[in-house]
Amino acid sequence: MRNGLIGELSAEFTGTMIILLFGAGVCAMVNLFPVGVPGEIVNGGFTNITFAWALGVTFGILAAGKISGAHLNPAVTLALAVFRGFPWRKVLPYSIAQILGAFAGAAVVFFNYREAFHRFDPGLVKTAGIFTTFPAYPEVLSAGFFDQVIGTALLLFLVLAVTDERNQTSPHLAPILVGLIVLAIGMSFGKLHGYAINPARDFGPRLFTVLAGFPNNGLTDGSGIWWIPIAGPLAGGLVGAGLYDLTIRRWLPR
Repeated sequence: MRNGLIGELSAEFTGTMIILLFGAGVCAMVNLFPVGVPGEIVNGGFTNITFAWALGVTFGILAAGKISGAHLNPAVTLALAVFRGFPWRKVLPYSIAQILGAFAGAAVVFFNYREAFHRFDPGLVKTAGIFTTFPAYPEVLSAGFFDQVIGTALLLFLVLAVTDERNQTSPHLAPILVGLIVLAIGMSFGKLHGYAINPARDFGPRLFTVLAGFPNNGLTDGSGIWWIPIAGPLAGGLVGAGLYDLTIRRWLPR
């Protein structure tokens, strides 16, 4: 049993790290190398960001799915514990493994692009957003919180829909479909608070920015924004999973 849990935690760590390698990596590409020839914006901007994050989620699920179920997100783990009988004793270990995986992915991206950071932002005062999320309107934090609730509610509602054995979705398509869900959420709800929709994806890299010396990190800078992409997704995941069971699953044939 212990070896089984260790394998599951390893899979959660690795799968979440893969998400950050692609997600933070594309944000580094877009932000650190913004201009090609004079006047021409390259690297695809926000479109590239949404696609790479979605692909990172798909690849993370493909890597971890057979071992741990590829939660890769504490909001998913919590919702599955509440609504699908996932063992409560595994909720905290899974969440810690996910946070550590996200931390590791952010660290790898930073050290890969350290020369670019040195040239573009030597004081590390304006690039923490490559790794973690910030509100578009810091004076109205409730807007970002509500946005995170909606985005994560959509995520859990649709993840349960495409993985429900009673809903006639091929399990082989699930990783691609979940990636497309993340893509759509990013395109539709991506700007108010960076569509973290995953406490680990946000908090792990935020911890890294603190240790790496980014002064404007949302955790130790006095802004107090760090809790929004934690509390919002956890609440939104429960809302989305509950709505799926109430409006769809209860009517499916058994």
